[in-house]
Amino acid sequence: MSVGVSLLVPIKPLHLAKSRLRGDRPAAQHADLVSAVAHDTVDAARRTPGVRAVLVVTSDPRLAESFAADGVEVVPDDPGAGLNPALEHGERVLRSRGTARIGALQADLPALRPVELAAALVQAGPDRAFSADHLGTGTTLLLAGVGGALTPRFGPGSAAAHASSGARTLDGGWESLRCDVDTAADLRRATGIGLGERTMAWLAGAAGKPR
Repeated sequence: MSVGVSLLVPIKPLHLAKSRLRGDRPAAQHADLVSAVAHDTVDAARRTPGVRAVLVVTSDPRLAESFAADGVEVVPDDPGAGLNPALEHGERVLRSRGTARIGALQADLPALRPVELAAALVQAGPDRAFSADHLGTGTTLLLAGVGGALTPRFGPGSAAAHASSGARTLDGGWESLRCDVDTAADLRRATGIGLGERTMAWLAGAAGKPR
């Protein structure tokens, strides 16, 4: 019998997140975009077969409130020392509950399709494994082996770092799982794949607002 995975989704405070995507838009509009992208990512993950639970790791009060309103559990980013420590903290929370399979999903996948995430989980089987981004250098999904440690190595060159640490590379096409959004060009790419409803609504509203 397969073991469902509990996914950690770490998110920086809105005023710090996705600086390369900011452009010249007002800070409030940028925060709304980052929030929309994160919500669409989490919503797709929650609808994915094989995903047992999603735990958001953030200390941003607005995100904590909005995710809680959607029924998503949130734990604060402790000690607030970056992405890998945030994931290690979330992993400790899940381990204390006896969770057998843990993964990390980046929060910037607004076009994520549950069917593609599910296919990645099937291909991973019980192994520690990861999916690279569309450039092949970053990581969008990292899965611990069943009963094993996550050992996150996110940051520049994380795909190579995860491979060298023993994680198996997942090789499906999965354009929506690989389409992380860091820049305006990435957002256009995600739009071509098909955005989640919150990001799509943000774009529709932003089109009519002055910058």
